[in-house]
Amino acid sequence: MPPNARLASISRPCGLIWFSICPNNFIAFEDTTIVPSLVQAASGVILELGPGPGNQIHRYNAPLVNYIYGVEPNPHFRDALNAKLEKHSLRDKYKLIVSGVEDSDVLREEGITEGSLDAVLCIQVLCAVKDPKSVMKEVWKLLKPGGKFIFWEHGRSRDHLTTVAQAVLNPAWSTFIGCHMTRNVLADILNSGEWENPGDIEEPEDPFSCLPRIQGVLVKKA
Repeated sequence: MPPNARLASISRPCGLIWFSICPNNFIAFEDTTIVPSLVQAASGVILELGPGPGNQIHRYNAPLVNYIYGVEPNPHFRDALNAKLEKHSLRDKYKLIVSGVEDSDVLREEGITEGSLDAVLCIQVLCAVKDPKSVMKEVWKLLKPGGKFIFWEHGRSRDHLTTVAQAVLNPAWSTFIGCHMTRNVLADILNSGEWENPGDIEEPEDPFSCLPRIQGVLVKKA
């Protein structure tokens, strides 16, 4: 087995186990952050990137939601996500699509085409996808002019010593946790297309953190 394939065969189940056994811890931590208010800002026709086991389901403001498409490449989260949809009465407003956002043919079959979405929600996803640049370019294309990209992510630190620590920790972290510490996620977001309000992006955390946050609501330029 090639080295990359061997690592992927390890990291996929490890990531699944991690997110399956710890969802309540993630939810509790996110409750102390801006995440709940970000999710509640999503309205209209929404695409949720990487919903996993459905940690954000209970946070949507249902009266503002026309429909949500959850785009998740891992089919093993289906049962957990469906249980949360039933619990929070969103079954009729949510469809899980087992694919990546780059799979345009699959999305097109569901009516998701360029300029068709009011909002894209992205909570701790870009650190884990294979190619965040491609993902963000697709996101920008799918949003309507004036559509919102709502995100809470982490990326590479601005502090030199912390970037060294990230580089040291990243091989094990990415293999066993399933996400990358060293990506320039901010650049991937900003370079995906034209935004009305790039100055509204917030970087609220200590620059010495190995998981420095970036967050905000970007509006696609008309």
